Amino acid sequence: MPDCAIMGDTGWEPAAVYDHLRWLMSGNVLPFPVHIVSAGNIRDDLVARSNGEGGRFITVPFFLKHANGKHGISRRQCSNHYKIEPVRKKVRELLGKGPRDRIAPGAVEKWIGISTDEIIRATPSRVRFEVNRHPLIEKRMSRQDCLAWLKRNGYPPPPKSSCIGCPFHSNSMWRDMRDNDVGAWADAVEIDRIIRNPVDRPGVPKMRGSQFMHAQRIPLSDVDLSTAEDRGQLNMFNHECEGMCGV
Repeated sequence: MPDCAIMGDTGWEPAAVYDHLRWLMSGNVLPFPVHIVSAGNIRDDLVARSNGEGGRFITVPFFLKHANGKHGISRRQCSNHYKIEPVRKKVRELLGKGPRDRIAPGAVEKWIGISTDEIIRATPSRVRFEVNRHPLIEKRMSRQDCLAWLKRNGYPPPPKSSCIGCPFHSNSMWRDMRDNDVGAWADAVEIDRIIRNPVDRPGVPKMRGSQFMHAQRIPLSDVDLSTAEDRGQLNMFNHECEGMCGV
């Protein structure tokens, strides 16, 4: 039995995720506490960065279109800053350890909810005091197996956890948002517009191109999402987040 669950909250999850989280934290659902940790609101930080305001500069892997016609992609710092680091800081706090205190190797066993569908994301921990464990893979459970288990045991199906404006959404995820979560879709379209050409400010690296949420490198509102195939959108999600977005 885990001692607790820890969620790294970016502040920009769909409303359904926060509703589900509140249910999980209500009485008689889980036999252990849920801790919510945060390093700030990624949406607010993106807006501040685009407006040339202060605050820490964290890059999101948006798709770049350069003036010379070449394409690129920004570095991915968001998962580490908004999820991995806050969760690890909370683990140290629960152990009664400070930022520089030594923790014995293997002192913490961290369960991560990666299923067999995404086994490529099941990577070892980058710090010695944590040992990553993947119970769903150990039980050879796919996402559909998990959903079936939840249904058999009377639990509601959980919504997908990810930032509203994550550039690694597939076309099917963007379509689902557009058709079933009007507020989130409008928000994503607005932030996609805001990030296009951020205002430069001293001390912050200049963006070497215009930023887009979609791999087609056109405004999100103009992307053709009507096809069943997920053409054009890259899936670079597998390794970078270490599975933390779905914990």
